[in-house]
Amino acid sequence: MTASWAACPGTADGGTPGPPSGVPAQGALGDEELAEGFARGEEACLVAAHQRWSTMVYTLAQRALDDAREAEDVTQSVFLAAWRGRSTYSPARGVLAGWLVGITRRKIADTLSARTRRAELVRAAGAVLAQHEHDPGARPEAVLDRVLVRQELAKLPATQRRVLGLAYYDDLTHTQIAQVTGWPLGTVKSHARRGLHTLARCLRESGAPA
Repeated sequence: MTASWAACPGTADGGTPGPPSGVPAQGALGDEELAEGFARGEEACLVAAHQRWSTMVYTLAQRALDDAREAEDVTQSVFLAAWRGRSTYSPARGVLAGWLVGITRRKIADTLSARTRRAELVRAAGAVLAQHEHDPGARPEAVLDRVLVRQELAKLPATQRRVLGLAYYDDLTHTQIAQVTGWPLGTVKSHARRGLHTLARCLRESGAPA
């Protein structure tokens, strides 16, 4: 249930190591002392905070999401976010446990939003599949990819969207696009380059396969 330390901050590859030597036992620090050490960036206090409150975080996530794997992911991301954002935490403004609960609620909301986006994507892909149900080439994963690309493409600025649309849906070269739009060739290439960069970033963030 508890999050793996392999992905937490603090090691050379960006993760937090397992409990360092000399880490006090869970009950050895009071909440206030632990919170102050956490705010100062003491890894021993991160480990102690995880020992003390990871069950609470997991339970909140499990109740809200009703999914053990997602609850584990939320627990992991809560402590990652807390550690990385420790400079924004002040023990004088509230207890550490309460701050962690606030982060947990945001991570739960993010997970629920991601669920909604996935459901909308599946529904859209299903509609496209229904239109091509007799097409043997309409593989579900390929349809899903096309729907996802179309959705992300629609979010681009109009100029970038037009250039990429002419390039990939109408199969025009940059020179042909310049002729159709009346834009200089360099402008067309610039819009295409920026559009592709933005589209790739958006697709990565949406969890699309490579």
